[in-house]
Amino acid sequence: MTAPRPDAPPPELRLPKRRGVELSLLVGAVLISVYGYADVGLARDDAVPPDVAGYGAGLGLLALLAHLAVRFRAPYADPLLLPIAVLLNGLGLVLIYRLDLETPKDQAAPTQLIWSTLGVAFFIVVVVFLRDHRVLQRYAYLSVAAALVLMIVPIFFPAVNGAKIWIRIGGFSFQPGEFAKILLAVFFAAYLSANRNALAYTGRKVWKLQLPTGRVLGPIVAIWLLSVCVLVLERDLGTSLLFFGLFVIMLYVATGRTGWIAVGLLLAAVGAFVVGSFEPHVHSRVKDWLDPFATIAAGQGAGQLAQSLFAFAAGGMLGTGLGLGHSVLIGFAAKSDFILATAGEELGLSGLTAIFLLYTLLVARGYRAGLALRDPFGRLLSIGLASILALQVFVIAGGVMGLIPLTGMAMPFLAQGGSSVVTNWIIVALLIRVSDLARRPHPDQVETGVVAPVAENRQ
Repeated sequence: MTAPRPDAPPPELRLPKRRGVELSLLVGAVLISVYGYADVGLARDDAVPPDVAGYGAGLGLLALLAHLAVRFRAPYADPLLLPIAVLLNGLGLVLIYRLDLETPKDQAAPTQLIWSTLGVAFFIVVVVFLRDHRVLQRYAYLSVAAALVLMIVPIFFPAVNGAKIWIRIGGFSFQPGEFAKILLAVFFAAYLSANRNALAYTGRKVWKLQLPTGRVLGPIVAIWLLSVCVLVLERDLGTSLLFFGLFVIMLYVATGRTGWIAVGLLLAAVGAFVVGSFEPHVHSRVKDWLDPFATIAAGQGAGQLAQSLFAFAAGGMLGTGLGLGHSVLIGFAAKSDFILATAGEELGLSGLTAIFLLYTLLVARGYRAGLALRDPFGRLLSIGLASILALQVFVIAGGVMGLIPLTGMAMPFLAQGGSSVVTNWIIVALLIRVSDLARRPHPDQVETGVVAPVAENRQ
């Protein structure tokens, strides 16, 4: 008898990293943006803009650098996150450039391109140097302290458009509250993940809601109330609403108690009624929301919200075409708060739906990365960051469409705003880092032939 031959070694497993898919989607995102840029010139001047090649090369170079950072430092990251961010950022530059043609003395596209470049630079820094998102958990209290400082400092600077949310030094200005969003999300995720069992199973039960003890819930509620009070003093009600929604969502995810959603909606309604009734700046916006055509009936012309609704109505199903709308009649906020009206008028309902679907995919992939993780901090951080984007889109889109009272915020990636675009790129970088760990296979799974990528809980 011959001795049994040893089993052949299993074939090497090649787990899909999807970086080729990401690169292909990035090429498509850049080409769509360049086509939009050229289409604006053709519609307005019957000629392709002379700098279209430079615009395409610049956007393509930024996308390539970001892709290389992901390819070599986060090879298992979600392949959709970066292309969606590049496409939204590219479309935002196109829309701002289109509006610049109506305001030759106020050119915002070159500045926005510089801020976008800075945002991609921060994206690369986060992806390259933050090797594990769980490192951030160590700096929870440092994060909340920095967030509060960033929110308090603008109080000492002059108000801009009724809100004290800007820091202006010479010709340079930025909005520090944008960066505070990320820092508060880190703190909420760290604190809630460390106390999730106490929040869910201890305390006193009132009706169907399990109320945790004050020792557990008190610190995070105090931090949230302090941040909201500061924002109310600054008249930044949009960011106040964002922080409130973020707090409720992350508390619900940490505890699994649906009662927190009901309590959050009730408190939001009460707070909105009180602030809308007694704060003059907010009360005027509520009045505009209730009757956006009142100024027309009074013979004073259409206000911003009325012009925005006219722009959406003029767009119809397919839009008037890039460069052929009249949304510039909205006034000074056409490039920031109301840039979605330009997209609705010139791209129509179909184009607007496509933009909303891009945001939906971006948020959904962020949620997916969080749900695939086993460590509670990473799950809460990913869901919190994705919720920031979702809440911003809801608040801004609802305001310019007349669904809710208007609040001053920037549409992620689309609107003019340097602080906003940099912050959004940092959020995408953190989601890239989380998704890389979520999709990365465990070494034991590779050895045994199991290829499903599930992140382990390394402490």
